Amino acid sequence: MNYFSQLFNLMVEVMLPLSLLVAAGAMWPRFFSDMSADAIEIMRTQLNRLVLYLFYPCILFAVAATTKISAALLSVPLLVGIGSLLSGGILYLLLYRSPLGKNLGDGTRAILLVGGMFGNTFNIGVPVLTFFYGPDAPRYAVFNDMLMTMPLVWSLGVWLCTRLGSHSDDRPQVWRVMLAMPPIWAFVAGTLVQQMDLAYPPLITATRFIGLATIPVILFVLGMTIPWHKLTPKPEILVVAAVKLLVTPLLVLFAAKTLFVPLGEAQLAAVVEGTMPVMLTLLMLADRFKLDHAAAALLVGWSTILFWLTLPLLMAVGVVR
Repeated sequence: MNYFSQLFNLMVEVMLPLSLLVAAGAMWPRFFSDMSADAIEIMRTQLNRLVLYLFYPCILFAVAATTKISAALLSVPLLVGIGSLLSGGILYLLLYRSPLGKNLGDGTRAILLVGGMFGNTFNIGVPVLTFFYGPDAPRYAVFNDMLMTMPLVWSLGVWLCTRLGSHSDDRPQVWRVMLAMPPIWAFVAGTLVQQMDLAYPPLITATRFIGLATIPVILFVLGMTIPWHKLTPKPEILVVAAVKLLVTPLLVLFAAKTLFVPLGEAQLAAVVEGTMPVMLTLLMLADRFKLDHAAAALLVGWSTILFWLTLPLLMAVGVVR
């Protein structure tokens, strides 16, 4: 399949439905003008809770229960983690040691630093991975989220938010926070079921069916969350988005070529995970630690919009394949 045929198929199979879901979330408050700002916020909060406590745990259980753990699979969180940490170093220099961040407040610089390190590797990653590598590809996103993104966000990410941003000692106990999250227990339960060869296909089918709602609901919420009427193209936002969307996948590819020869599907999937836009969790971190919520929302918005341009570009130059 040549580049243009693959790109056209990607546009129709992946980008079109994702864009429609985000657009639906953006237009919902406009179509239903009787909803107050408080009602919209309540709706967004309840949908997030529905995902966190039901949909996401179900899909994690279903995927973990049917996935054999291998060294190749574990290379995905390793490589994406390396890319995230190296990107964090670059962003630190840009935001704290260059004119780009000179006039920014600490709360802005800290949230942009964390945002540029971690991507939306599940909700956008799964459809893209499935397009490139088939129906079993979600396992790469699941293991990356559980073994890299969540531990690093709630340890290093929280440390950066509090140490560089709010300058507060009010840091949550990482393990207590993680152990209170249903997705963690669902992933552990699914992994134990697989390792003990206790998988019950009807139950896995049922949980997978429920979990399929995760991505549509989160993308709808993403559309409601992006501040469409305030998308000012600020230099610091665009630079951080460029590092996340273009530099991170190159770093992941470099790490993959350094550590693995030849590259297999798992390593190529790690590069795809590195291309993802900024995670939606960034807004929660901004609220929790009293950082610059507006900058976080702008970064999420711009990185999501620019992702539709940077992914085809990376495909064209052979970084994503």
